[in-house]
Amino acid sequence: MPISVSDNLRGVLLMIAAMASYTSNDTVIKYMAGDMSLSQLLVLRGVPTILLITALTYYIGALRVAGTRRDWGLVFIRSLAEAAAAYLFIHALRRMEIANATAVLQVLPLTVALGAAVLFREPLGWRRLLAIAIGFIGMLLIVRPGPDGFRTETFYVLGAVACITVRDLSARKISSAVPSLMVALCSALGVTLIASMVSLVTQNWRPVTPTEMGFLCLAAVFIGGGYLFSTMVMRVGEISFIAPFRYTSLLWAMVLGYLVFGDWPDAITLLGAAILVATGVFTLYREARAKRRQAKARRT
Repeated sequence: MPISVSDNLRGVLLMIAAMASYTSNDTVIKYMAGDMSLSQLLVLRGVPTILLITALTYYIGALRVAGTRRDWGLVFIRSLAEAAAAYLFIHALRRMEIANATAVLQVLPLTVALGAAVLFREPLGWRRLLAIAIGFIGMLLIVRPGPDGFRTETFYVLGAVACITVRDLSARKISSAVPSLMVALCSALGVTLIASMVSLVTQNWRPVTPTEMGFLCLAAVFIGGGYLFSTMVMRVGEISFIAPFRYTSLLWAMVLGYLVFGDWPDAITLLGAAILVATGVFTLYREARAKRRQAKARRT
């Protein structure tokens, strides 16, 4: 049965909503982080996030243990990568404009495609290799290492890119027997548990004001919405049509960064972001085309 235009439109709207939710979470975290330790911040945000995702997972009947031991090993790796990415990206957000940090994240389709080719032997033709090379040039335009090398915050956001790449590559190999929301719940649990263990060692918590707790609960709602919308988007429409709208996160980051912090990327950063978006969309297009050819070959 062919997929209707309305399904694709619904998928696009869900993808835009997911990116808006994730970027809004980043904005709230950057706004109220202040001198609160990262471990305290992640624990206090994590608890309401876990409660929200657990309730949602239970409501749709996805709160179940399924899949093989290999699946749960991959879920464990994904959760560790999620926790490391959260620490690194929030470190970067504290020191970088939100639009710049988000722009660097747009290299992810390229790093995931390269990682899949190296680890899983997925085909990667010369056109996509060229797009990846050009995309990395775009990333360098954004981070722009100075005469003394990369700034510290640049290493944080690039480290987050590496961790998210591991997270996404792990997710590719988790079978459909494990519900998507269950994977998201495990990630939220992993981030919160690791942050709790760090807190026990460092013991660097401080009193939290009601306003700060309100912001953290708001961030939990946004991150929970991101999990929900990004799960729903996988169930409607054609992913090859919908995936490029992931780049709307950059637009949200630019708008929110300007409205909340008064920041706006300079021309070179915008050029680098445009290069990343263009090469990323091309990579997604070539990947979708390759999958269609493989599907056609299997049918004949």
